[in-house]
Amino acid sequence: MRISRPALPRTLRRATAGVAALAAAGLIAATAPAALAAPSPTLAAPDIPLANVKAHLSQFQSIATANGGNRAHGRAGYKASIDYTKAKLDAAGFTTTVQQFTSSGATGYNLIADWPGGDPNKVLMSGAHLDSVTAGPGINDNGSGSAGILETALAVSRAQLQPTKHLRFAWWGAEELGMIGSKYYVNNLPAAERSKVSGYLNFDMIGSPNPGYFVYDDDPTIEKTFKDYYAGLNLPTEIETEGDGRSDHASFKNVGIPVGGLFSGADYTKTSAQAQKWGGTAGQAFDRCYHSSCDTSANINDTALDRNSDAIAYAVWTLGTGTTVPPGDSYENTADVTIPDNGAAVTSTVNVTGRTGNAPAALKVDVDIRHTWRGDVVVDLLAPGGTAYRLKNSSSNDSADNVIATYTVNASSEAANGAWKLRVQDVAAQDTGYINSWKLTF
Repeated sequence: MRISRPALPRTLRRATAGVAALAAAGLIAATAPAALAAPSPTLAAPDIPLANVKAHLSQFQSIATANGGNRAHGRAGYKASIDYTKAKLDAAGFTTTVQQFTSSGATGYNLIADWPGGDPNKVLMSGAHLDSVTAGPGINDNGSGSAGILETALAVSRAQLQPTKHLRFAWWGAEELGMIGSKYYVNNLPAAERSKVSGYLNFDMIGSPNPGYFVYDDDPTIEKTFKDYYAGLNLPTEIETEGDGRSDHASFKNVGIPVGGLFSGADYTKTSAQAQKWGGTAGQAFDRCYHSSCDTSANINDTALDRNSDAIAYAVWTLGTGTTVPPGDSYENTADVTIPDNGAAVTSTVNVTGRTGNAPAALKVDVDIRHTWRGDVVVDLLAPGGTAYRLKNSSSNDSADNVIATYTVNASSEAANGAWKLRVQDVAAQDTGYINSWKLTF
């Protein structure tokens, strides 16, 4: 995780966006997968062996030890880390690509690995930065996330998984210099290809020695996926705030790609309340060796590393093999619309075409409104004929923020085709917001 802490907005445009071919972005190597035996679908996420993840960390430690004590951008230890990871993926049947860029006068590398199959128009990416700072080997930051997604990718191969989405894994260079590698990757992608990614999952520090269990709250679906996993362990989580904007998910988030991820804490101090629910030591940093020479293979909490690695696999299997909505049954508008404070109503339009007959009796309306006081907000669905269906009333007792919900409307008396509108009005002063996105599913 990079050192600086820029003040970035915590809201996220949930535009479906994506990532594609790297032909124009400085590719220097590619390996095609060997012929694969006909796989059988595997939908249950596997248990990721802790020993395997730790074996990767041991290799990263050995690489750092043999190369001046670090795996930093522009240093031999970083390139050796790329080579080790690539060799594992090549042998497992992934198509790997090394993307080259230049930063601070040195050559940097991103490693991209694609698993054959899945819908090429729905790409699920998982990523972690592979570089360390120059001060140490970077085993927690971020050998841990790199090893976790590497072993998850290898588990995909062992299972011969047939995902519904196309699975892509990435290891980023020069994150510690300001997310340089991931920015380069995103900025060199055509907009049409960005639109194919259904989500980017980021894993930066998942084995902190005094760990917390933090989940990114940027995208509701991704966030719920991780929270569901931890709920199954009866393990409470908190919203991740320490690393917001400080890791590679920011490169994707800033161009409208839905993001999520996990984090076990860096140099912030664990509170007494956090120690009570998670264990560990209150009053100490989550990682006292953050960005230091002592971030070695001894600087890892095995329980956190094991749980978080299993959570990565759970998310990849859940989000990557879930049932997708048939084409043409879902209509979405992802353009932001500002909601005036205590002002006139605004609308966002979804145009439905090519359907026959009327809308269903259970028309699903997914709403994502970002607002600092949801109690001020009134929300209606307007049918093409002008009929208004109230989705949400204002209420002085509704003191939370944001309106992220799914409503069901009996619209069977309405023609399916036409301009459907989401109408939103802020009816009281002092709070602001915008329509982030909304979707109709027939």
